[in-house]
Amino acid sequence: MYTESLQSKLSEQIWIEHQLHKALDLNQLTLHYQPIVEGITSEILGIEALLRWNHPERGLISPTQFIPIAEQSGLIIPIGQWVLREACRQNKKWQDEGFQKVRIAVNLSARQFYSESLTEEIRTILEETELTPQYLELKITEGFMIKDPDYVNTVINGIRAMGVTVSIDDFGTGYSSLSQLRNFSVNVVKIDRSFVQNIGTDRNNISIVRAIIELAHGMNLKVVAEGIETETERKLLQQHNCDEMQGYFFAKPMDSDRFAQLWRQRMINSTIIESRVKIRN
Repeated sequence: MYTESLQSKLSEQIWIEHQLHKALDLNQLTLHYQPIVEGITSEILGIEALLRWNHPERGLISPTQFIPIAEQSGLIIPIGQWVLREACRQNKKWQDEGFQKVRIAVNLSARQFYSESLTEEIRTILEETELTPQYLELKITEGFMIKDPDYVNTVINGIRAMGVTVSIDDFGTGYSSLSQLRNFSVNVVKIDRSFVQNIGTDRNNISIVRAIIELAHGMNLKVVAEGIETETERKLLQQHNCDEMQGYFFAKPMDSDRFAQLWRQRMINSTIIESRVKIRN
């Protein structure tokens, strides 16, 4: 039945789709970056690139508002290509400026993943930006795996054959189980923030996190925990040998200039700590 709220929602979707067509051409899209760190030292071991839309009238528009519409309309394909190219370009720029060489993680949409030209597009972008493949990580979600597992594994193998890392994002919230990890040749498992929250008080959550870490390590997979917001969460994940961590506790997503400042300061702090250790020894 017709309601004003439905009409308002439809009008908003039409407006967003119309504006998205302009966003790429008018350079309204931008990337923010969040560090992936070593738990104790906060040394930056990786970077996640996160898409933002800076609209001239509305300011920053949340990805939760426009990504689903971009998926439905097919605009996610050119947007995803732009994100991948820009993330690779920025990572190579930081490397050329003398920052530590680390992987930059980029989300792949379902439409991108099932595109027949995906691997060729990845190869072309790496060549254009001159980024070494080992410094790119592509994130897929569990939902990709149920549609056509054989095809999914073929694509993953093709990506990994180039030297690019593949990770399962938000692990534990989708359709796969721990046992299914052995069927997909990924490199990294990312524990969803819903399991990280309240692990200091929720025995079920800490049991799930511990099981994921132990099984992943048994399969030679790296584990990243997302959404860390407290010291308690950091300590518990460290105790259970989580490889890398990410979340507001360490740093919020930020633009490239602020991220470079943060990274530079952490490099200085790391050098000071190493010097003090040498003096003591």
